[in-house]
Order: sequence, then C-alpha cells, then structure tokens
Amino acid sequence: MTHEVRGSASPSGAHVDAGSEAARGAKGPDELRREIERTRHELGDTVEELAGKMDVKARARARADELKDRAGAMSVQMRSSAAHAGEVGKQHRKQLMAAAGALVMMAVGAVVMVQRRHH
Repeated sequence: MTHEVRGSASPSGAHVDAGSEAARGAKGPDELRREIERTRHELGDTVEELAGKMDVKARARARADELKDRAGAMSVQMRSSAAHAGEVGKQHRKQLMAAAGALVMMAVGAVVMVQRRHH
C-alpha cells in the first residue's frame, strides 16, 4: 500500500495532505487525535507490507508450499486419469487385443513381403 502526500509545506515546514482535516484547519483536539490515529494505522499497514516483501525466506517458503500443493493436486489428477484409462482398457479389452493382433499380423506380413523381394 502506498500513500501519496499531496499539498504543500505547512508554516512549520512539515508536509500536510491537502485533502485532510488538518490542512483545512482541525476543529478541535478530538479531530486531531482521530487523524493521528488513522495515520498511525496507515503507517502500520505500510510497514507490515514492506516487512513482508523484505522477508525473502518466508516468501520462498510460501512459494515452495504453493508448488508442493499444486504438484500434489496434479499427482492425484494423474492417478485418477490412469485409473480411468485402466477401466476403459478393461471395458474394451477385446477390441484392443484384436487391434493389436491386426497390427502384429500386418507387421509380419510386411517383413515377409520384403524378404521375398530380396530373394
């Protein structure tokens, strides 16, 4: 989260946000306290965000965990696909065996034809 400060320097030399209540002249100490508290919260959020970006080890661990999770999910999906393929194979075993047999017969026939041409 970035915070842009707009406006000009105050008479004391400090920069103030042109849109804030302080720039327009606060109506009292309670409003100033609320403005200070809001600014502290924003600053705290910014510091936390920057600290998180600077923690390279934690970011690397988080990325590694994310990749492990994705790999695990892909592994489960692949096992499921393999199981499904096995079931389809069982259901169509006769057709697969017939097709494999036909391929073997064609290959043997091709080899025999090539050998006859050379003799």
